[in-house]
Amino acid sequence: MRKLHFSGDPVPDCVLNDIQTLNKLSSQQFSALTEIIFCFITQPTESERLLSQLSEFASQNGMSPGPLKNIMKSVLLVPTGLSEEKAGCFADQWKLNSAVLSRLAVGQTLTVNQLVDMEWKFGVTAGSSELQKVGSVFLQLKFVIKKGNKSENVYMELTLPQFYNFLHEMEQAKASLECFS
Repeated sequence: MRKLHFSGDPVPDCVLNDIQTLNKLSSQQFSALTEIIFCFITQPTESERLLSQLSEFASQNGMSPGPLKNIMKSVLLVPTGLSEEKAGCFADQWKLNSAVLSRLAVGQTLTVNQLVDMEWKFGVTAGSSELQKVGSVFLQLKFVIKKGNKSENVYMELTLPQFYNFLHEMEQAKASLECFS
């Protein structure tokens, strides 16, 4: 089993106690608990139902719901302290849920600067002091981006080749994000 080495504060005693309690669970109990934990991670909108499942698990296994919630937090913090068998069970659940976890992580990452609105205008240069620019096509873009609690307007003007390059990059980004869906 691979061990982590910490250079800062040691793991709190309460977390070590939680891990010892987890190691006392049967394989079947641990498997059922990790399923609840991963449902909690992958379905955050269902937290009420999942907390109900956790309470039901606690009553079925002669445990208190409060300490079980703390154990759940410890499982999420320090899975490497588990026995090899239990770490394998945890890893299996992680593999089963990895696609959903990745999509959730990407979703949370991309909401930092969220695109709220976009306006665009095509235009053709009718007159200019530079003869070669007359008749050229351009695109003006206005992005409204939400940054935290504030919205910010970002303006761009692109030539037609720049626009096609931008469009191509956006299509590549979309294809990359669809891999996580």
